[in-house]
Amino acid sequence: MDQSTPSAWVKDVTDRDFQREVIEKSRTVPVVVDLWAPWCGPCKQLGPLLERLAAEGGGKWILAKVNVDESPQVARALGVQSIPLVLAFKDADIISEFVGAQPENVVRQFIERLVPDEARRLVGEALQLAQRGDAAGAEAKLREVLTLFPENAPAAVALAKILAASGRDDDAMKVLDDSTATGSAAAEIEQAKAALRLRGGVNGDETALRARIAADPKDHQARIDLGRLLSASGQFEEALALLLESVRLDRGFDEGAARKAMLDVFALLGRENPLVDKYQRELSRLLFS
Repeated sequence: MDQSTPSAWVKDVTDRDFQREVIEKSRTVPVVVDLWAPWCGPCKQLGPLLERLAAEGGGKWILAKVNVDESPQVARALGVQSIPLVLAFKDADIISEFVGAQPENVVRQFIERLVPDEARRLVGEALQLAQRGDAAGAEAKLREVLTLFPENAPAAVALAKILAASGRDDDAMKVLDDSTATGSAAAEIEQAKAALRLRGGVNGDETALRARIAADPKDHQARIDLGRLLSASGQFEEALALLLESVRLDRGFDEGAARKAMLDVFALLGRENPLVDKYQRELSRLLFS
């Protein structure tokens, strides 16, 4: 199947127009050159990915696709020995390159180094405003980012933290719920939701909650609140132990609130954390024994 998919940001380039479409054009906008051939299997994997990223870029960079079989002069001039070969041109010079079909995250990093990420810049400006105490300005800037880039997880998480810090937990959760982030970015959103649920609605401070549990070991609400409070301050192992004990004593209390809190801690810590493995096994043993 023909790999070519011409669009506003994707161009088929040959020996005849390489100078104009790549060298000259790179003086005004970065140009990524995809050197490929119809018989090249890895090229068929890489080409559509580059085309999709070019479309996402919306003109911040141009993808120039060169069929080396049909453009031998370009292939010789660039010293092509293996394909797919991807070259990044800026100001008429090659500034970076890679060979072979790379994973999407590697290709995205290659593009991000070539084209500064506008969303990242705006999030950085918002965080600077927040550090200077201008929470309203930071909020406005982050909402601007999310209007332009609704999939941007760092902007959503940063805005949620700012809102939660001013007691607007419901607004913070809505920001996270509205995020269209996918993949690893979606996991970042879920972690932020878990952190927000854990810190919200806790009644009492640590000393008072410990006193309530000492006076009544079956005070499940105090045990759950203390577990959530400790999680919010990073004391995860004690928090999980408290919550697990609450599940053991009464797994159905408040519609399984202790179990739900443990799941939030697991989400916050991530699957690779050894505490997650340990307490997931303990929780499963209690629930299914």
